[in-house]
Amino acid sequence: MSQAIQKLKKERNAVILAHLYQRPEIQDIADFVGDSLQLSQQAAQTEADVIVFCGVHFMAESAAILSPQKIVLLPEEDAGCPMADMVTATDLQRRKAEMGDVQVVAYVNTSAAVKAESDICCTSSNAVKVVSSLPQDKKILFIPDRNLGDWISRKTGREMVMWDGYCNTHDRLTVEDVERAKSKYPEALFLAHPECRPEVVELADFVASTTGLIKYAVQSKASSFIIGTEEGILHQLRKEAPDKNFYLASPQLICPNMKLTSLEKVLWSLEELEPRITVEPKVREKALSSLEQMLALA
Repeated sequence: MSQAIQKLKKERNAVILAHLYQRPEIQDIADFVGDSLQLSQQAAQTEADVIVFCGVHFMAESAAILSPQKIVLLPEEDAGCPMADMVTATDLQRRKAEMGDVQVVAYVNTSAAVKAESDICCTSSNAVKVVSSLPQDKKILFIPDRNLGDWISRKTGREMVMWDGYCNTHDRLTVEDVERAKSKYPEALFLAHPECRPEVVELADFVASTTGLIKYAVQSKASSFIIGTEEGILHQLRKEAPDKNFYLASPQLICPNMKLTSLEKVLWSLEELEPRITVEPKVREKALSSLEQMLALA
C-alpha cells in the first residue's frame, strides 16, 4: 500500500505532510514530518499541485489559506480538534467588543473563521517570539489554550487574558502521572509540551514544542527521557536517537483524532482527490494576514 501511495503521489504531483502525532506508518510515507509551524511553512512553500495533509482539520485549512491555488486533501475529514472547537468566530467577536482595544493572538489550533477575527497567529514553536513582538501598551487576548497562554505569560512577563480552552490530550497529564513516571525512571529527564497544565510544566526539565523536544533529546548528553506530549512523537525520537530510552509520561497521551488517518485513507484520498478542504475567499483573505505574520516571526 505504501508503494501504491508513492506511485500515485508522483502521478498527482502531490506532497504528503504529516504531523508528528500521526501513526508511525503515516509518518514513514510522508515527504515531510513536523509540528504545526513547520507544516505551515511547507504548505506555503511547496511547488506540488496537491497537498495531502495527514493531520487534523485546522491544519488542512491553514494549508488552503496559504496555498489557495493548490488542491488540499484531508484523508480523514472527521479528524477535528476539540480545542479548536472551544472558540468560535461569534464568541470571539463578542469578547473583542467587551474588551475594546485588544490584540488577539490565536494559537494556530483554531478554525479559519477564528483566524480571520485575530490579529496574529502563533504555534508553540514561536509563541514567545510572537507575543514579545507586540506593543507593550496593548492588551492581549490569547486564544484558545489557557495552558499554553500561561507558559507564554511566564516566559515573556506579559499579562494576557486567557480564553478558557485546552488540549484534551495534554490536559489529561497530571502531577501524579509525572511523579509516578519519575519514581519508575529516576534517571530520566522529564520533557513537557507547554499545552500541559502549569503545575505539570513546573516539574519539567525542559519545555518546548514537539520539534523542540526532539531536538533537545537528540542533542542532550542524557540517555533517558520521560515524554510529556502525544505518543506519536516517540516514533521520530526513536528513529533519531535509537541509542536512547524514551518513556511516555502517561498511557493517556494519545490524540484519537490524530490517529484517524490510515494508509487506506491516504491512498483513497489520492485516488479520488477527496475530501478537499477549501476556505471561503472572504474568510481566507482575513485569515491569511494573521498566518503570514506568524510565519514572518518563525
